[in-house]
Amino acid sequence: MKLLARLIVRDLSLMAGRPGEWLMPLLFFLLVAILLPFAIGPDAALLARLAPGILWLGALLASLMPVATLFATDAADGTLDQLMARGVATETLATSRVLALWVGFGGPLLVAAPLAAMLLNFEMGRLLLLLPGLIAGALGLSALAVLAASVTLGARGGGGLVALLVVPLAIPMLLFGSRPDEAGSLGLAVSAALMLAAVAPFAAGAALRASRS
Repeated sequence: MKLLARLIVRDLSLMAGRPGEWLMPLLFFLLVAILLPFAIGPDAALLARLAPGILWLGALLASLMPVATLFATDAADGTLDQLMARGVATETLATSRVLALWVGFGGPLLVAAPLAAMLLNFEMGRLLLLLPGLIAGALGLSALAVLAASVTLGARGGGGLVALLVVPLAIPMLLFGSRPDEAGSLGLAVSAALMLAAVAPFAAGAALRASRS
């Protein structure tokens, strides 16, 4: 646990030193909330009805932005090989990256959510119903981003692979999370997110070992 905590602190400090890793997804999330109303039209009732799905879609698209740098920088400067040579399990590396990304990505996402809700004419009361699922969803999306980053590490055409890998796995969270008013939807969205967070580090760890062999 001490090693995991130190890795999380390291990852968060690196993200703090590279503001683009958390600022650009935040701006992209807001950009989705700003631009989609222009495509949908001025119907306020329609915007409010579609707002939960738009917020989840924005979170999904924003979570894809840091994928290219999650492991590529450590792989390029040899840090990843050094950590593995010292006996640090790749599953531990993946878990620390998931949790650090959850804080670095999910935190700003929740801060921006009320502003995005206002742009979509989404009531604050309904937003409060949506936020718990979005908090858990940020963890699930972070897990998927780490999994995608590990699978595509060193691969050409990684962007297309990311879309093929992440989007289908995120569908259950988006499906249930975008229906905060329906009974049981929140629990199902949280369950889907926790399942991804539990499985992704092991799959990502295996992919990291394969990429360095």
